[in-house]
Amino acid sequence: MVNNRPAGVRKEFERFEKHAPRLFGDLLQPGGKVFVARAPGRLDVMGGIADYCGSLVLEMPLKEAVLAGIQKRKDRRIVIRSVEAGKEGFYPDAEYSLDDFRLTRGLKSYFQVSSELRADPRKAWASYVAGIFFVLEKERLVPPFQTGVTVCLTSSVPFGSGIASSAALEVAVLYAVLAAYGLQMEGLKAARAAQIAENRVAGAPCGIMDQVTAALGEHRALLALRCQPHTMEGIISVPEGFRFVGIHSNVKHSVGGSRYTDTRIGAFMGHKIILTELGAREDPFDGYLARISPDEYNARYRRFLPSRITGGEFLKRYGDTVDPVTRIDPGKIYAVRSRTEHPIYENHRVEQFRRILQSLPECGNMDRGMIRLGRLMYASHWSYGNRCGMGSSETDLLVKLARKAGPDKGLYGAKITGGGCGGTVAVLASEGTETLLQQILARYTEQTGREPRLFADSSPGAQSAGIYTFTP
Repeated sequence: MVNNRPAGVRKEFERFEKHAPRLFGDLLQPGGKVFVARAPGRLDVMGGIADYCGSLVLEMPLKEAVLAGIQKRKDRRIVIRSVEAGKEGFYPDAEYSLDDFRLTRGLKSYFQVSSELRADPRKAWASYVAGIFFVLEKERLVPPFQTGVTVCLTSSVPFGSGIASSAALEVAVLYAVLAAYGLQMEGLKAARAAQIAENRVAGAPCGIMDQVTAALGEHRALLALRCQPHTMEGIISVPEGFRFVGIHSNVKHSVGGSRYTDTRIGAFMGHKIILTELGAREDPFDGYLARISPDEYNARYRRFLPSRITGGEFLKRYGDTVDPVTRIDPGKIYAVRSRTEHPIYENHRVEQFRRILQSLPECGNMDRGMIRLGRLMYASHWSYGNRCGMGSSETDLLVKLARKAGPDKGLYGAKITGGGCGGTVAVLASEGTETLLQQILARYTEQTGREPRLFADSSPGAQSAGIYTFTP
């Protein structure tokens, strides 16, 4: 029990307990303690898809969150129930056995388990949950599980919104699992385990920023994370009088889509080509493109990179990349130069953004500082669409509407958030702009016919929220 958790979070836990008989239904066992963990979605303020190239990222946990309630069973079954899955048209229930992960001797491979859990598209969502159990055993992070659990999930994080619904799910389940079995795990280690579940079981090639934010983010603050692989560089408070909000375009977003995957592959191709052309026996960047400055890139490396290359030609000339979560299609054409440039320039933008944000309290002109931050956000959005070939007309429209309102009306910057082609836009705004934001939402609906959603508040990560327990 955490005594100092925010009142809003406390109410969410209490509401979960109140509705547990309805949520669990006949799965709820009287007298068996239920362990509940909560993990929020996140707003990617700066850094985005450059995380897999080692960029600095700045992330804010949102108010929207996943709650996972776990009750231990006497058998070895993992029974999972999700109201939201049913609303999305999937099976709301899924059931596995801990023995499904095992061979006669030892555990199955990641490939085997991933294929089996994702075989039925209607319950593939459950791979994010069951994958946590498998990863914890496979990576030898916990002793082998002897008994199974019933898992009940509720969520206010819209699926496919670009605010890391999958990471919130994984982290909430992981923390609840640890509590139910009386286990402890350091926050970054827990986030890494959740990322492995998403990469190697659920099959989504995400970086780690989502899981770290869901686990360790703080209310109304930006988490500064150096994704090399996951170094915390502090918490940055949002200046008084300003805030970051999200506007969901109501266009589905996914990091499992081909455009995201191809963008990631193109960046890793660029990295491999640079090393090969340099004749480097060892990687001077230690695996991270973000360690190359824009000046160094333009002076030394840009000339090596083709605009495009087929997967087959790349494999023949350079061999495979070092990326463990993507595979090159020999018959596909990949953009290389532009995809390589994005993380290099994005990391530089994020560094600038952090310096400006941290210097604002001593800045003589707060408004001027905010304008500079906004320009960096707009530049990031442009690079995302033009260098990475992602985004959507709907998210572009939201950014355009925010930019048209401008600093004079209290909107300083906007950019797409996350790593897909739809989803959510992050906006830097003054306090007191609620009416203006609602007007933008209305204009967006007029032009697209879609109903957007505003993410206007923040909340702490799973570690700060703590574990809530009750006995039905």
